[in-house]
Amino acid sequence: MSQKKASTRRIRAVDLFCGVGGLTHGLVRGGIEVAAGVDLDPLCRFPFEANNKAKFIEADVKEIDVDLIGSFYDGAEYSLLAGCAPCQPFSSYSQAGRKGKRSGDWDLVGSFGELVEKIQPDLVTMENVQQLSTHSVFADFLKSLKGYHVRWSIVECATIGVPQSRKRLVLFASKLGSAGLEITSSRRRIRTVRQTIGSLPNIAAGEKHVDDPLHASSRLSQINLRRIQASKPGGTWRDWEPGLQAACHQKESGANYSSVYGRMEWDKVAPTITTQCFGFGNGRFGHPEQDRAISLREAAMLQTFPRSYKFVRPDQAVRFSQLGRLIGNAVPVRLGEVIAETLVDHVAMHSNSVE
Repeated sequence: MSQKKASTRRIRAVDLFCGVGGLTHGLVRGGIEVAAGVDLDPLCRFPFEANNKAKFIEADVKEIDVDLIGSFYDGAEYSLLAGCAPCQPFSSYSQAGRKGKRSGDWDLVGSFGELVEKIQPDLVTMENVQQLSTHSVFADFLKSLKGYHVRWSIVECATIGVPQSRKRLVLFASKLGSAGLEITSSRRRIRTVRQTIGSLPNIAAGEKHVDDPLHASSRLSQINLRRIQASKPGGTWRDWEPGLQAACHQKESGANYSSVYGRMEWDKVAPTITTQCFGFGNGRFGHPEQDRAISLREAAMLQTFPRSYKFVRPDQAVRFSQLGRLIGNAVPVRLGEVIAETLVDHVAMHSNSVE
């Protein structure tokens, strides 16, 4: 183990709104110990615990016992409270297992801030949609960080090695000081779709690979099969003959729909991976070469999950809507890793200055 990796175990984290473990996995890869993840969706338990040496707590962050969270920091040199608080109207936190749990558009961000005020961890990080920065709830969250040095910025994830166009707000708060509390974009070259998923075996629309149940592509109707066959990488539905165009495309307002029914390009980054990324008509989610939408495994890899990441039990059925939601809502693993590297360097910087 390198000296850097050895020193990073001084930070122990709890991951709020942990989902399937994208942020947790990234933090661990960056050298931070994650003791537990909290999420109220029971579908997240298996992928979180199967891929991470951390405890999954099925609970609503608005109602969780503060002492339980604090207990995970016992014996830690530095404590970190991390998470991506889902925000309506921009997220799908209230879907599926979360349905019926929301009591307001911004309660979850506020609950995160309340936990910070009560627990007072040494370090805080929050990843979120960039639109959050324009809302009063973000200003209120900043007020909950009284006594912390705070830095936040909008990060274009493609500049740090995530192979998709994805802008996210990343916030750091520290009781140690302000130096080093920022992500730099020079950490890794741009990674392309080809470099990320180009080695996966070919499958047809509606097919699942025998060795990997997650390498499965949704079925295409006959009209959509003809549409993707007529689609060029990086092109739009405007490349099709009129008989293939949908009625909405032929209306004057259809000019606004250029981002649907598209193929990805091999040597560029992918579009933002969403909860509907498994559907050809839901965005630019067509495979660059094969006549199908990207598979769930390809979507996960574009979210920088390792190819071996387990999302379902061996005897569990693969359901596109469920897994698409879990994968699309995840924090890209690489972003979590860069967040960890930033905090590790920050702690080392201030520890050395004290010594």
